[in-house]
Amino acid sequence: MTQNSEYLGLEYAFYLFDAMVRDNLGYIYRGEFNDDIADNILSLTEVSLQAQEESSKIKKRVYAIMVEGLQNITRHQDEGSALSSDYKSMFVLQKVQDKYYITTGNLIENNNIDIVKDLITKINSLDKDELKQYYKQVLKEGTLSDKGGAGLGLIDMARKSGNKLSYLFKPLQDNLSYFYLHTMPTLSGGDVDIVDGKTESLNNIVEIHKILNTEDVFMIFNGMFNEDSLSNIMCSLQKNVSNSKEHEKIFTTLLKNIVEHGANPSGEAFGNPGVFYINEEKNKRYITTGNYIPTEKEAQIVAYIKKVNELDKDALQKSNSGLANIKKQTNTSIQYAISNVDSQFKFLSIRAALD
Repeated sequence: MTQNSEYLGLEYAFYLFDAMVRDNLGYIYRGEFNDDIADNILSLTEVSLQAQEESSKIKKRVYAIMVEGLQNITRHQDEGSALSSDYKSMFVLQKVQDKYYITTGNLIENNNIDIVKDLITKINSLDKDELKQYYKQVLKEGTLSDKGGAGLGLIDMARKSGNKLSYLFKPLQDNLSYFYLHTMPTLSGGDVDIVDGKTESLNNIVEIHKILNTEDVFMIFNGMFNEDSLSNIMCSLQKNVSNSKEHEKIFTTLLKNIVEHGANPSGEAFGNPGVFYINEEKNKRYITTGNYIPTEKEAQIVAYIKKVNELDKDALQKSNSGLANIKKQTNTSIQYAISNVDSQFKFLSIRAALD
């Protein structure tokens, strides 16, 4: 691995990208949830579904489950406030072959676990018609949770997905656990039993979640970067991270770098695969981007970054290059890493401070 010596953690960009590609994870958000954030998650998902050329029927079903899942997170994100900074709520979108998986995560008080388990067990035991009747019964008699509608939300997720709910509770301390809820919308006939909370796809998400907690990553997107997705990603960053003009320039430079200078090993023309994430370290926020580059361009790219890093104050003022502007704004050298992929491609990671 080639990288500058100022920051030795950039290999996480390639590790996360590789793990997300391997497990077909398209979008992860970890942090506080509100209506604006939910809307942006839905917008980014729309870009992903369009890239996959999914039918309107599939889009509607995936959307319906996402809306219920995001509402469920919002209802519960205030539980365990003392741990909320370390164990933020989470949303994950994953596609495996022709199936979509939607995973949500949030803290739960241990005295509520049996209630939720019993509810999910009951939900999973009912067929389509029985679920419809149970929903009407709960709606008529009252909610199953003092959060207001949380029980109805789980029932509705099962109804709209056409499949059983999968789950996992991870103990954290005496009175709190982390609750993962894993849902797979039926897209083409026939139910698939995913009731076991220890399915491979969910376990892989739990492992990636550990890394996100360790690195304090609160927003990560993996997928195709093109002009369409760039617009939605920029909107999401401005609403969820920062809307300052200075940060907008950093976001634009790094994300356009993927669109304009990245490579696509598949040879497809509708975009370049890449990843970006926002994390916090020692009370400072950073954006990290990563993308493929052709092996033959590695030396040229490294030489260019080194040249930018060697520019003095006067030379920086005269330069109009994107990376030079980032160095000028952050007053730090460009942090980068190049990881080996295969004989034809490398993976370039670049990080910039936002604070």
